[in-house]
Order: sequence, then structure tokens, then C-alpha cells
Amino acid sequence: MTTRTAGRRLSVERLTVLYDAQCSLCVHLRQWLMSRRQLVPLDLVPADSAEAHRRFPGLDHSGTLEEITVIGDRGQIYRGTSAWVVCLWALDGYRPTAHWLTTPAGRPFARATVLAAARYRSLTAEPCRADGGGGAGGECRVLGPGPGT
Repeated sequence: MTTRTAGRRLSVERLTVLYDAQCSLCVHLRQWLMSRRQLVPLDLVPADSAEAHRRFPGLDHSGTLEEITVIGDRGQIYRGTSAWVVCLWALDGYRPTAHWLTTPAGRPFARATVLAAARYRSLTAEPCRADGGGGAGGECRVLGPGPGT
């Protein structure tokens, strides 16, 4: 993937994926991404963490908990559907799919997939609040079977 800036192309050589470490779906997808061969290295960093703040001091970190955010090594920022597409693009064997998802035929499918994931997430996790209302210590609680079930 390349980005045009002032008439020149900037290639992406490394991507940082900011994911919600308190979301079971997000953690599952992080593990899936890490288990695939990467053509472009992916650094997976918990969103709104000390590490995320250190790496990206000017970023709206509260927004990174609302939707997946991917940051390229040249400052490119991808959010939502574009972030998922660039993650696929970074993986061996998924570039043709990523390219298709950017076409007029593929865009609706990509958007529907991201909306379905967001819906699943909204059904399985309590919303997080900056004041720590999601759970003890400010983390979000993921709903599901209790211990030992």
C-alpha cells in the first residue's frame, strides 16, 4: 500500500495496530493476525495504553478504543474499514482479497463485515468510559459465561 504526499509515494514498511485489549473479539483477531505470515510487519499495541501514548502522543487515544486504528510508519492513519483492509493487505495470501475489498464491488462487503464485528462487540462487552465505569480499575468487562463454565 502506498500513500501519495505532495506528489511522491510513500511505501508502508511497518504498521502498528491499536486494538482494544479488553475486547474478546479484538484479542482473538490480534492472535489471528499474529499467527499469519506478515509481508509488512505488524506491531499490535493495546489501544489507549502507555505504549500507545508513548508512540503516538498526538493521537486521539479515546477514539482508538471505539474503532480499530492502524498507523503506518510514515504517519498514515487508517480507521475502521480501511484499517481492517490494510491489515489484510499486510498478510501473505490476503493481498488479492484486500485489493478486492477496496473496489466498488468489495466495499459493501468490507463495510458489512466491520459493522457485524462492531455489533458483536457491542453485544459482548460493556461500553468503556473514561471514568472507569466499565469495570474495576477502568477496564471494560466482557460478558460471557462465568468461571468454570
